[in-house]
Amino acid sequence: MSSRKILFLDVDGTITDYEGNIPASCVAAIQTARANGHLAYMCTGRSKAEVPPELEAIGFDGMLGGNGSYVESAGEVVMHQLITADQCRHIVDWLHGRGLEFYLESNNGLFASENFREAARPVLRTYAGRKGVEGADELETDDVMHGMVYGAPLYRDDLNKVSFILSSYQDHLDSIEEFPDLECHTWGGAGETALFGDMGVRGITKAHAVNTLLEHLGADRADTVAFGDAKIDIPMLEACATSVAMGSGGDECKAAADYVTTDVDDDGIWNAFVHLGLIED
Repeated sequence: MSSRKILFLDVDGTITDYEGNIPASCVAAIQTARANGHLAYMCTGRSKAEVPPELEAIGFDGMLGGNGSYVESAGEVVMHQLITADQCRHIVDWLHGRGLEFYLESNNGLFASENFREAARPVLRTYAGRKGVEGADELETDDVMHGMVYGAPLYRDDLNKVSFILSSYQDHLDSIEEFPDLECHTWGGAGETALFGDMGVRGITKAHAVNTLLEHLGADRADTVAFGDAKIDIPMLEACATSVAMGSGGDECKAAADYVTTDVDDDGIWNAFVHLGLIED
């Protein structure tokens, strides 16, 4: 690969390992690729409020956030599609009615329901344990969910998406029925082992965000490369000319990719960049 490429990198499980650490080789790979003239964008389920300073400090040309609801390039907001105030009220009332705890994801912060800290503790311990985090059974909610705001108004008009703790997989199935105007998914595990449901703007995917950015840049899809580790990354992998899955990623993601690199914490991004000719070893 010699011409300038546009790189779309998922964050959790791709840039960061499953304990939230960023391998030094990944930082070096991204910074070297940008020095070589390539563009690098975070393409993540996170909202802007969930990007910690150490991730920001790597240096990116922009961010595709909220699983595709937000596109920023060179400091300019290119697209931002929000859940409406009426939809938010419907979601909050429905979740309260079912006794489900949740948090609202906004570029202005993460806003938790009344009993989220308590209810989320065992769920997040399970989530961290599945990812191999040491001492997962001793973690507190705020060790995993940084920057969570408690006691703020829950009827809002600035939301990208909502995540809620599943009491059973049926909650997710019922959310699909209740909210045909929203995009409903799960996270924290495959299929019925999922821990959280989430709801976002209908028709929004990482692929939609990629297409929006390419149109904004006037760029050629032939110059795009996507990097991911999970099922939700597949639309992004399919939207780009070249796709890479992390060796530590899920089987469905690896099956959808053109190339499978090493594990996230085994220099996966560095090795993929070298393989693709973005940087030299």
